[in-house]
Amino acid sequence: MYFKNSVAAVLLNALSASATWTAYQEFLSLQSKHTEKTLTRPKISYSPKQPYEDIPVSPARDRTCVVKSHNDFTTDDSEYIMDALKSCNKGGHVLFPQDQTYVIGTALDLTWLCEIDLEIRGYIQFSNDTDYWQKHGFYQTFQNATTFFQIGGSDVNIYGWGMMDGNGQGWYDLYASNEYVLRPILFGVIGLNVGYISQLYLRYSPQWYNFLANSSSVVYDSIDISGSSQSKNLAKNTDGWDTYRSKNVVIQNSYVNNGDDCIAFKPNSTEHLVQNMQCIGSHGISVGSLGQYKGETDIVENLYITNVSMTDSSNGFRVKVWSGAASALSGDLQGGGGTGRVNNITCEDMTVQNVDYGIEITQCYGQKDLKACNANPSSLKISNIHINNVRGHTTKKFSPISGYLVCSSEKTCSNIQLDDINLTSPNGTKNLFTCDKVDASLLHGIDCTTVNKGTS
Repeated sequence: MYFKNSVAAVLLNALSASATWTAYQEFLSLQSKHTEKTLTRPKISYSPKQPYEDIPVSPARDRTCVVKSHNDFTTDDSEYIMDALKSCNKGGHVLFPQDQTYVIGTALDLTWLCEIDLEIRGYIQFSNDTDYWQKHGFYQTFQNATTFFQIGGSDVNIYGWGMMDGNGQGWYDLYASNEYVLRPILFGVIGLNVGYISQLYLRYSPQWYNFLANSSSVVYDSIDISGSSQSKNLAKNTDGWDTYRSKNVVIQNSYVNNGDDCIAFKPNSTEHLVQNMQCIGSHGISVGSLGQYKGETDIVENLYITNVSMTDSSNGFRVKVWSGAASALSGDLQGGGGTGRVNNITCEDMTVQNVDYGIEITQCYGQKDLKACNANPSSLKISNIHINNVRGHTTKKFSPISGYLVCSSEKTCSNIQLDDINLTSPNGTKNLFTCDKVDASLLHGIDCTTVNKGTS
């Protein structure tokens, strides 16, 4: 992409003084890999595992709508985007050209999309008007989640190797001074039945990168996620994916470099396949947190996780369940007392490097006082967890312990089975786990200790 006039050059110089310059420079450098004017919709394949249920492939589209842009890094292009989507809905193909930049400064409700492709080749940035987004972002009811936009409907394909920039630095700094600020999620998919989201660069989200809710038969493939703070204020709660009340989901062939969960399966996530993932700096592949809200039933079951690498992370694979009594991790994250189940989860073929725990299961999430947790055990049941072929090295944080399996009651944990585990702590100790109220006979090759150094 080249700027052809002095006005654009001035704007580019102004951008270079902002925190988002890093993302835009990266976008320019990546475009040499993707030189076609338009792309053919990618054909998604699955390996080594297949989705729980077949996901239909979309028919060809019959027309193309090109999204106009002010191309000035300042003016809101939301109206242009809405015009193109409305013109090409129900059978069309919407193109965001590679030589265009877009600013979104208006919350967009796109839950009406139907039989449409969005080919994002350009650079899309969300405005940094934190006051506007706190008032107008879409509130999603779960853990104070809000989104810049929400995509839903049926038969939607999104692809193109474009970049979406959440302009997160202002949010990281704002959250450091006010933990109750509502930070938008970069990519919200709400109420989508059959969708393919692939070939995207996601950068600098204010909070979670992806939130999938109330959806079914959705595939994420070849997504590249990255972004950290450029100030002393950390980018917090930047989960790669959070899935919620969704079924038959695939997340595969993707890269995540963040500071929180690589993927988190929130309440009522079922039939999810995760494979071929590279996670750096994360909190692991996480089931939960669950049981946060008293009076609600959380179900997560039928998950298959395979071929994942985890580097410089707090955990490899973990299950996190709130205790039976109210507790708090922070002012904006508290809970406990919910019910439900975690059932039929397989995690296999995971390599870990420099993680605090290779495997962690806790029913005392949010409760640092273990006596209080045991006095008020969780009623959310964990059963039929199969973890196989997890290997690598842990950090010195909990050394020589490399795993943590602690339930709050024998009645709530059953059939947690480990096989072919090879986790080494810095002093050379292998497979030493903190174990409590779990069946040690199913932990093949694990040495259990009652020493409890807490969770990561």
